[in-house]
Amino acid sequence: MSTNQPASSCRIYPAYCFPASPTYNAWVKLAAADVQALRSEPEYRSQRIYFHLNHPIRYVNLVGVVVAIDDINLKYTVLTVDDGSGATIEVKIIRLSPNVYNAVESPSNTTVSNLNIIVRTGVFEVTINGHPVDIGSVIKAKCTISEFRGSKQLEVKRAWIVRTTNEEAQAWAQTAKFKREVLSKPWRLTSVEHRRIKKDMKREQRKNQEYQRLKLQQEAAKHEKKKAMQKYMAEREVRLEARRRKEEVMMNAGALI
Repeated sequence: MSTNQPASSCRIYPAYCFPASPTYNAWVKLAAADVQALRSEPEYRSQRIYFHLNHPIRYVNLVGVVVAIDDINLKYTVLTVDDGSGATIEVKIIRLSPNVYNAVESPSNTTVSNLNIIVRTGVFEVTINGHPVDIGSVIKAKCTISEFRGSKQLEVKRAWIVRTTNEEAQAWAQTAKFKREVLSKPWRLTSVEHRRIKKDMKREQRKNQEYQRLKLQQEAAKHEKKKAMQKYMAEREVRLEARRRKEEVMMNAGALI
C-alpha cells in the first residue's frame, strides 16, 4: 500500500528550474519507505516526476535485501527488496523478447547489460555480472520510478550485488546522510539563482533560434542549388537534343548525295 506524502506546502518551482535542483538529474539515494512515500503532482504524472517535499525526483539509487523473486511472464521478472526501512519495493526487470534478443550481439537478455535471466527446464535464475541473485542477496540498483496497483515500483537500469557487510553499511549510511543533509528540508532557490536560470534559458532559446535560422537558410540554399542544377540539366538536354537533330539533318543530307 502506498504511503504518499500529503500535499506539500513547499513551493513547487517551475519545471525549467528542476535541473538546478540537487535531485532532478541525480540517482537519489532513497530507502524503500521513502520511495513509497514520494508524492506525484497532476501536471508531472505523465513525465514520471515525483516529489519529496518539493525535491523533483526521477531516478532512485536503492540498496536492500532480495526477499522474493517472481517470474511474472516472458517480459517481466520482479525482485522484491527490503531495506529495513519499514516498507518493501518491487524492482522490475524488463526482459528482451526472443525476436529482439541476439545472444551473439548482446551480453544480456534483459535491458540491463550485466543482468541476465536464465531459463531452462527446471531452472529459473537471475544473475548480475554472472553471479546468481538469491533470496537473501543484497543488491544495489539504479532505477526509474513508476506505479503499479497504487504502489511505487522501480524499473532497474543498472544493478550490482553488494558483496560485503561493510559495503552494505556504507551504502545505507550514505542514504541516511543524503536524507539528513538534502531531503530533510525543502529545496530553495535564491533570487540570484532564479535570475541566472532564466538568463541561461533565454540564451539557450536564442541559440536554438539561431540554429533553426541557419538550418532553414542551409535548406533554402540546398533547394536553390537543386533548382539551379535541374534547370542546367534541362537546358543541357535541350542543347544536346538540338545538336542531335542538327547532326541527323546533316547525316541525312549527306546520304542523299
